[in-house]
Amino acid sequence: MTMDFPALQRIVAGVGTRGASTLCRPDFWEAAQRLLVRASRVSIVTGFYIQKADAPETDGPPGAVVLGRALERLGKRVVLCTDQRIYACLKACSRSAGGPTVVCADVPERVEGGADLLVFIERPGHAADGRYYDMRGTDVSSVAAPLDLAVESALIRGVPVLGIGDGGNEAGMGLLYEPLSALLPHYAPCLSRVSATVCLPVDVSNWGAYALTAVLSAFYRRWVGLGEGEEVVLLKALAEAGAVDGVSGERGLTVDGASLTRLDQVSHELRRWCFDFQVR
Repeated sequence: MTMDFPALQRIVAGVGTRGASTLCRPDFWEAAQRLLVRASRVSIVTGFYIQKADAPETDGPPGAVVLGRALERLGKRVVLCTDQRIYACLKACSRSAGGPTVVCADVPERVEGGADLLVFIERPGHAADGRYYDMRGTDVSSVAAPLDLAVESALIRGVPVLGIGDGGNEAGMGLLYEPLSALLPHYAPCLSRVSATVCLPVDVSNWGAYALTAVLSAFYRRWVGLGEGEEVVLLKALAEAGAVDGVSGERGLTVDGASLTRLDQVSHELRRWCFDFQVR
């Protein structure tokens, strides 16, 4: 089954303001598809705390909820994992869309839980010095629970890891550390050194997860992604629970500065991509 991964990638990667998404490649999506199709028990880890705003950000939880729900609809067992600072927001987000169970995992040992695939979406990954950094290069270690430490132990045990990020400081992006360092030399000390089996550098992390639901929908020939107008529901639930836009630090219905109009455009394009594949 051959999918038009270059077309999919053009929707969600390659124009991000931070540059990391320019490293994305169509074969990354094919590899991610194989991991998701083969998996039966999936733990999805998400949540980035914005230290300056003293609140979680809106990028990450919606993607985790929608991807997790898609996997559940396809018969797989899924749990969403995050730390105490993010827990209330992620739980509200998942509840708003009938998503998977949310687990508070303040220690990495609670992340895997028998999973045969770990997925990290917009989750801090430690740098070479063991610290965690935001997109401005600020040390945010005091508000970042080290759930990324679950990656190394999972890989040692042969459990694959899929990482989704948009800046290079997220868990999983360490797989691209060398090219990211060359692309972003000023930011290199802050880049994640946490690797993965497969990683997807995209423009907005939520979009990477949404794109994967389109891939699954095309593969199984049934739409399991975002419903019409559903992203507003997810973002309202997050805002009411206290989440903020990661770029502006303000509470509202935006993600990394992208307006609802732009967010809706991406979701519509992903549905169109899936439909075009299905009708061939």
